[in-house]
Amino acid sequence: MSDKKISADLLRGHTDTIILKLLMEGDKYGYELAKQVTVKSGGEYELKEATLYASQRRLEREKAISSYWGDESQGGRRKYYYINTKGVEQFHINKQNWEYAKHILDELI
Repeated sequence: MSDKKISADLLRGHTDTIILKLLMEGDKYGYELAKQVTVKSGGEYELKEATLYASQRRLEREKAISSYWGDESQGGRRKYYYINTKGVEQFHINKQNWEYAKHILDELI
């Protein structure tokens, strides 16, 4: 892990896309999503709980993801999220937009 941390401002507009990508790998509950962001970024980025839950509510309202309550077999009851067809489509559109913006930024910086 380096001394530098990714600026939250840099990734703020991509939180929904990050969550959609993680859900494409399988159903996950909130803390699991946050932990995966930290692990997959090599500890360089931590998704704040408030940001995560705001994004989950927005994606659910937009019908990109849905949720269900898991059983209580391993402690407290957890709310799991899964991606819908609309969410997969949204992810691909967002990823194309990211690639386009990245191309422009690579040319400018």
